[in-house]
This record gives sequence, C-alpha cells and structure tokens, in this order.
Amino acid sequence: MKTNDIVRYRVYELIVEISSVSPDSLNYCTTSGLVTQLLKELTGEDVLVRATCIEMVTSLAHTHHGRQYLAQEGVIDQISNIIVGADSDPFSSFYLPGFVKFFGNLAIMDSPQQICERFPVFVEKVFEMTESQDPTMIGVAVDTIGILGSNVEGKQVLQKTGTRFEHLLMRIGYQAKNASTELKIRCLDAVSSLLYLPPEQQTDDLLRMTESWFSSLSRDPLELFRGISNQPFPELHCAALKVFTAIANQPWAQKLMFNSPGFIEYVMDRSVEHDKVSKDAKYELVKALANSKTVAEIFGNPNYLRLRTYLSEGPYYVKPVSTTAVEGAE
Repeated sequence: MKTNDIVRYRVYELIVEISSVSPDSLNYCTTSGLVTQLLKELTGEDVLVRATCIEMVTSLAHTHHGRQYLAQEGVIDQISNIIVGADSDPFSSFYLPGFVKFFGNLAIMDSPQQICERFPVFVEKVFEMTESQDPTMIGVAVDTIGILGSNVEGKQVLQKTGTRFEHLLMRIGYQAKNASTELKIRCLDAVSSLLYLPPEQQTDDLLRMTESWFSSLSRDPLELFRGISNQPFPELHCAALKVFTAIANQPWAQKLMFNSPGFIEYVMDRSVEHDKVSKDAKYELVKALANSKTVAEIFGNPNYLRLRTYLSEGPYYVKPVSTTAVEGAE
C-alpha cells in the first residue's frame, strides 16, 4: 500500500468519525467534498480500495442521519447494483464480503423486512454464499444470517424463505461439524443468535419455528452440539454451550434435554470445565435453565433444586474433599 493511500484512508476514517457525530457535522463534511470522494471510491476500479472504503461507509451507516444521507445519495442502490454485478466480476471476492456485511448491518439497524424486500439481491447473495467452496464467503454469509436473525422481525424474514432456509440451516449444521475451528465457532454463534427468543416473545408460532429450525440443523442436533462441546478447545466448548443457553428457556428444548440420556448430568458436572471462560459459559446455561418458568415442571423438582443449588454456589465452586475416610486409615 502506497503512503498516499494510507493518508487518504486515514482522512476518510476521520471524515466518517466526524460525520457520525451529528447531521450538522455530516453536512459540514459533505461540503468539503471528501465524503463524495469516499463514495466515488466504492464504485471505482480498484477492488482493494473498494473493500477498504465499504468498511468506512458501513461505519457511517451506524447513525440514523448517516443512513438517511446514504439513501438520499443513492449509495445503497449503488451497493445493491454492485452485488448484482459481482457475478460477472472475477475479482468480486475482494469486496463482496464487505458489501454483504454492509447490508446485514443496515437491515438490523433499520428494519430487516424493509431492507430485504427493497433489496432482494442481498438475501439472494447471502444464500448463495453459504453454498460457496470458499470459507471466507461462507463465514461472511453465516455471520450475516446471525445478524439478520438476531431479532424477531429478521427471523420472520428468514422464515418466509421456507425450504431454502431449512436447507441453509443444514449447511450451517454441516459446517459446524466439519469446518475449521474458526468457521465452526462462527456457525455456532449464528445458530445461537437465530434460536434465541426472549421470554416475552415466545409465542406458540415462534416456538414452533425455532424448534423446526433446530431440527433442520442435523439428524440429532443436541448430540451434535454436545459432541462439539466435548472437544478440547475452550472457544468451541463455549460456543456450543452458548447454543444450549440460547434455547434453554424454550419448553421444547427443555424436553429434548430432559429426554437426552446423560444431558442433565452433563449440565450439572462441574469437572467438565477447567478454565474460567468455560466455567462462566456453563454458569450462564445453568442460570438460563434455573430461571425458566417451565423447567421445574419439565425437569422435575429434584433436578430443578440441583440447578438452583448450582446457581447459588456460583460458577467456580469446588466441592470440599471429605476428610472422614482419611482419619480411619491412620
């Protein structure tokens, strides 16, 4: 990268930072002509410059006035058109991830439904990218699905795509089992985001939806994630625990857990986790179960009381070693 490139990027970064402060500061920056120059680079010939600039434009879209400006200037349409044209561009893999991420962020900040209906190419591209052979593309697609499905409106947009989304979930389940550690973790994070429903949004329809999504992931998803959580990598272990935590307050998931041989023992077993991060993750799972309104009924009172005990003993409790056996041996 040439020095003048670095200086130029730094100027753009500063312009975006200043523009994000208020509508007035954005106005001030557009008058300088620098914002326009940044936006020109998005559609320019240099794919690497394009990739850097879309990150900055994404930052600008984090503010309401920034999004309004981008929409007014037709930038969002331009980005959409570039995604459309990416198929015929052999260098699109340089900038496509950033352009798709831009839409993912836009959707969750504005309205997933409106963005996906107005720019159907965005959803289309994300689905296409999950089928890619390139782990970078799969990773971006999986992250974006996770962002999109992090609120109920986004989940409903995905649900509307029907069997296509079921197929995509199968792909995510497959990657969670077979991909590199880094991609596995991203798949697990997306699954957690997709399946989580806050208690006040747990309508029968939405619970049926998350249950069917879960079952689309693999033949025996609970076992799949338990298998992943038994691998000796704390990051993977925690990511798998996060999936269990995401569904822990949904009655269908509690029934699955209760009927899965050894699952409750696995939850209660403190010897499974050795490091602080993993102990914290396990504690979050226990907390989500113990605080659920349906768990006493589904798990039964004795198990419910064990959960409450675990909760009150805290994440790092170590059982005192009994001394009575030793005394008799003297």
